[in-house]
Amino acid sequence: MRYVPVRELRTSPTAVWDALGTDGQFVLTNNGRPQALVIGVDSESLTATIEDVRQARLARLVAAQQAASVAAGLDHLTMDQIDAEVTAARKARRARS
Repeated sequence: MRYVPVRELRTSPTAVWDALGTDGQFVLTNNGRPQALVIGVDSESLTATIEDVRQARLARLVAAQQAASVAAGLDHLTMDQIDAEVTAARKARRARS
């Protein structure tokens, strides 16, 4: 995958957009750090592409939460323990309101 500095996008936008048409995607960087993933789309696929990206992000977040749960040993809770945790969290949230 190609990495494109913001400076290159500012100084040579036509070349960058042409490369997007060829490569289909690139990573936009700022000070050498990734800032955005630019993905080529067309008007027919825009909505589907946005939904695909959202689903991928959600899947990544769920996997991270599941891994954190396993690391904390929370993957072996009983339903009664889960219900107690939910009740305590709701009670704490109401107390803050």
